[in-house]
Parts: sequence; structure tokens; C-alpha cells
Amino acid sequence: MSTDIKDIVKEKYGQAALRAQTGGSSCCGSAPSSRGECDPITSNLYDSTQAGEIPDAALRASLGCGNPTALAQLNPGETVLDLGSGGGIDVLLSARRVGPTGKAYGLDMTDEMLALARENQQKSGVQNVEFLKGEIEHIPLPDNTVDVIISNCVINLSADKDRVMQEAFRVLKPGGRFAVSDVVVRGDVPQQIRRSVELWVGCVAGALRDEDYVAKLTAAGFESIEIEPTRVYNVQDARQFLQGEGIDVDAIAPQVEGKFASAFIRARKPGAA
Repeated sequence: MSTDIKDIVKEKYGQAALRAQTGGSSCCGSAPSSRGECDPITSNLYDSTQAGEIPDAALRASLGCGNPTALAQLNPGETVLDLGSGGGIDVLLSARRVGPTGKAYGLDMTDEMLALARENQQKSGVQNVEFLKGEIEHIPLPDNTVDVIISNCVINLSADKDRVMQEAFRVLKPGGRFAVSDVVVRGDVPQQIRRSVELWVGCVAGALRDEDYVAKLTAAGFESIEIEPTRVYNVQDARQFLQGEGIDVDAIAPQVEGKFASAFIRARKPGAA
């Protein structure tokens, strides 16, 4: 991650963690709706059962675009790593899924988020969790140690996505699974419009085209790659934000409609399952 982007992400996510700790919204990019949600990116991602399993502050600190814990196959006894774990929501939910014989790691580079995550772990009483400080381009774990990698709209923030894929491949065991939620671009979008929409979707521009995502995973060594859109954004979702950016929403609608989506991305490291 380049220094400039890294600093911007640290600042935004540090502020979001502090807001979540004090009971405020962690909305990033889009403004809170009248219901206090960050529509349509971060709202309604976790059902009432999942929300009941974790502290309110963990839910408030979620800046994700999907719910990898609901979509990823997690089995008792497995080791899970969440890249960019934030307030810890996906780590805590994963830890319950893999049970006491399994383990869930959370990796984050932001001190405020790590402090919030550890506080949420203490409140939840989940023991089989460890939060690590570090960058997703330099994962502080040995080779071949993780069964499943999850992530919730964080890889799009990295300036070196090739390195992220390589590191994910390195720490996965043979047969290990990559199962992340992320923002993807489908087709061609003019650069100025793309940058503005990405700012709205994910705080910092950087989403990959779906075909580029597949190419980078393939280059890192992954196989069985699938991209499944889970929430497609339409231009009306972004109307208020884009108008604030000085963009004529009606004029760009045909170029943007259906081009940005949250997606669940699956891949596998070759070898014994």
C-alpha cells in the first residue's frame, strides 16, 4: 500500500473506530440515512441472529460491503484469517463458527480499530481469537498456516493488490480457501466518474474490474475462481453524494448503471483439501 493511500485509510478508519466506540455511526463515504445506516453499502449485511452474537460497537464499526461469514464455508477446527478486520465483527462471528478447536485471526493496521476489536472480543467472551497489527500486503503469519481467508471490502483499498493476493496464497494451507467480499467494477466506466463513484462506495478509490480480479488471483496461483455479485449499486443510490461532487447524475446514469457491485469472490489454493 503506498504511503499516501495508507495514511488516508488509517485516518478514515481510525476516525470510524472512535465514532463507533462513542455510539456514533462509522459511515464511510456515503452519508447516514435517516435510520442511521450507511445505505446502500453497509446496511442490512448481518441478520438479527448474527447481530445478537456480537457487541453493538462491533456492528457499528463495520465498514464492509458484504457478509463473508455468511457466504464462506467455515468448519469446526479450522483457522480463519480476516484481512482488514476493523472492529472485529467478522472475526468474532468466524470464531464461533470454527468453535473452540479452531482459531480466528484478525489483521488490521489501525491502532484505534485494533483497540476496539480487542474490547469487543472481551465483551463477547470469545477466546479463540487473536488480533494482529500489520498490513495485508505483509501478513505476519508463517507459510501454510490458514485454512480460510476472509475479508470485507478491504482489498479494494490496497495500492498493491498483486502483493495482497500473493501473501494470501502464501499463508493459506494447500487446499485452503480465499472467500472475500469486495467491490468490483463490471465493464468500462469513464475515469472521472469511476473515481467519484468509488469514493462513495469505499472511502478510497481502487476497485478492480472483475476480470482483473480473476487475472490477479490466477497470477498468484489460485484456481477455481468465482465472482458472485451480491449487491449491485444503481446510480440513484449515489445521487446525493455525486451531486455533492458536482456531477450531473442524470447525464452519467447510462454509463454507471449496474457497473459497480459488491461481490463474493472465491478461490482455492491447489493441493490437498
